[in-house]
Amino acid sequence: MRWTRAITLLSVVAVLAGCGSAPAPDSTTPDKTETKDTTAPPKADGAEAKIGISAEIKAAVNAADRSDDDKALDAGRHPDEMLAFFGIAPNMNVADLAAGFGYTTELFARTVGPNGKVYGQNNKFVLEKFAEKGWTDRLAKPVNKNVIRVNREFDEPLPPEAKDLDAVIMVLFYHDTVWQKTDREKMNKSIFAALKSGGVFGIIDHSGRDGTGVTEAQTLHRIEEKVVREEVEKAGFKLAASGQFMKNAADTRDWNASPRAAAEKRGTSDRFVLKFVKP
Repeated sequence: MRWTRAITLLSVVAVLAGCGSAPAPDSTTPDKTETKDTTAPPKADGAEAKIGISAEIKAAVNAADRSDDDKALDAGRHPDEMLAFFGIAPNMNVADLAAGFGYTTELFARTVGPNGKVYGQNNKFVLEKFAEKGWTDRLAKPVNKNVIRVNREFDEPLPPEAKDLDAVIMVLFYHDTVWQKTDREKMNKSIFAALKSGGVFGIIDHSGRDGTGVTEAQTLHRIEEKVVREEVEKAGFKLAASGQFMKNAADTRDWNASPRAAAEKRGTSDRFVLKFVKP
């Protein structure tokens, strides 16, 4: 990953600002800091019927030993619907890209069970600036013994041995790969190669306004859904489904959705949920 001096300085300033009581207006904080989502966005008009939730997913989400911090995120993350929509099930081999502190990774680990496998990936920037301690502590929990830690950049986020995966999921981070100057074409092709035929590439992200493309990926931490669809389909994926369970029609999409900048709006951004499949 190539960083210009200007972007590096901006990122450091944003990190330091995020550690204080008031965030920087133009925060470059990735969405993996996982401060609490205390409110859930209302369902969009015409939202799809409740997705069928398996017993294994219910058990994973309702596990008594999940941390209070993780449970506090559930209102804004819809973990049961997310796991069901992407088809996560026992015995699968899956990957969580931009795992951050591991909220989603642990849900995967619980759902796929001891005979499944989870690759949890973070890059150097996320680890050094935000996640190292929390991620390390997460992986020390016995429930995560089936998680393989992956320290790699997003251009090629998975190791060579990660092949024939059932699913690769990226939650609230695709937009961050823009300002981190990831070669997204290379990234998407690499993910395509790691999946088995019929495997799922799932993406959740903050919705940008029509016509904004990637221009607000750093300033508002949003990206236009159309751009993500075009980039991923270019790698050979087919869009299988678009989830409505994280839509919020009331979101004006003109404010910073970064976790530290969003303040009381945290967890209420309009989010698109895309399920791509490798033919």
